Amino acid sequence: MTTFTFTTTRTIINEPGAARRLVSLCEEQGARSVMLVTDPGLLATGLLEPVFAGFSDSALQLTVFSDVEADPADSTVEQAAAQARQANADFIVGFGGGSSMDVAKLVALLAHPDCRQALSDMYGVGNAHGVRLPLLQVPTTAGTGSEVTPIAIVTTGATTKAGVVSPVLQPDIALLDAELTKGLPAHVTAATGIDAMVHAIEAYTSAHKKNPVSDLLAREALRLLSSDLLTVVREGHNLDARGNMLLGALYAGQAFANAPVAAVHALAYPLGGHFHIPHGLSNSLVLPYVMRFNAPQAAPLYAELAPCIMGDAVVDGSVADITEALIVWLEQLIADSGLPARLRECGIKEDDLPMLASEAMKQQRLLINNPRTVSEEDALAIYRAAY
Repeated sequence: MTTFTFTTTRTIINEPGAARRLVSLCEEQGARSVMLVTDPGLLATGLLEPVFAGFSDSALQLTVFSDVEADPADSTVEQAAAQARQANADFIVGFGGGSSMDVAKLVALLAHPDCRQALSDMYGVGNAHGVRLPLLQVPTTAGTGSEVTPIAIVTTGATTKAGVVSPVLQPDIALLDAELTKGLPAHVTAATGIDAMVHAIEAYTSAHKKNPVSDLLAREALRLLSSDLLTVVREGHNLDARGNMLLGALYAGQAFANAPVAAVHALAYPLGGHFHIPHGLSNSLVLPYVMRFNAPQAAPLYAELAPCIMGDAVVDGSVADITEALIVWLEQLIADSGLPARLRECGIKEDDLPMLASEAMKQQRLLINNPRTVSEEDALAIYRAAY
């Protein structure tokens, strides 16, 4: 018998147009003063105008924090939390991509009247404690799965990131509205979609806490994501395909929230920290090469995933043959989606690779989950292969 614990967001709403009901959802939860956390780019699109109109017609007080940047800094989190406290917010809404939702998680904890912890004391696994304000998340990209994870990533210095991982950050409500994702540019759609696929692949092969429920979710996530990624890249207004991508990203988020990610993410983080490469693209750049490195240990699991990802294109042969065919298939998917395939295409120089390998080794929280042990020398070899 496999023993495990599985946790996730308690309420999931999957409905095109559901964001227009945000006010009533807040009211149903007993909210009086709501802080909505988002980013300036999303604010400029006008996607939030119907939401704001709903609040103006209600008795709810609305405070908007719209200064979330990509890879949000610790100072941004603290600024948002201070604004929430000043507004006496009793309900937090994250509205946007992973950065906005991650900030919203931490604001919900830091702005609670009983919070006695500083943000700097929360970094790591299980170090954030206490209670938080009610939290509703509205993803506008199909990638991070942050709406169903107890994880928030913060930039803590010029180039370093830290994670806060704690059950207290698990959101209460995830609202999936495919209409919100129809306007995403193709390159963002592609990068976030690959990001979600990485979550599922790494959850399925995680050395720690892999379990039957996370496996089931990872397989279904990959089936949905691989089937519709190119469709949404090429047909951005295909609502059914957009909905499948959102659901696939959510399933992948549920999977890796319980069976944590590993070396792909560990090697991706320095690319974002030092070169400001978007997180999904960073994962995409190293995915095939980490998989080839892992294959001596993880090939049987990769071969199990091949039918979910490749469908009828699965080859006959040994586990090693199927794994290599899967990696080649993913490389082609990345190319067909229009994403760059090599580190050199993203402004990285060969002389940067040793520094990146050294930085990746700081991500032991992630590397311990990898199916094969990664040394600094191994990390350098993976970066060189990806270069």
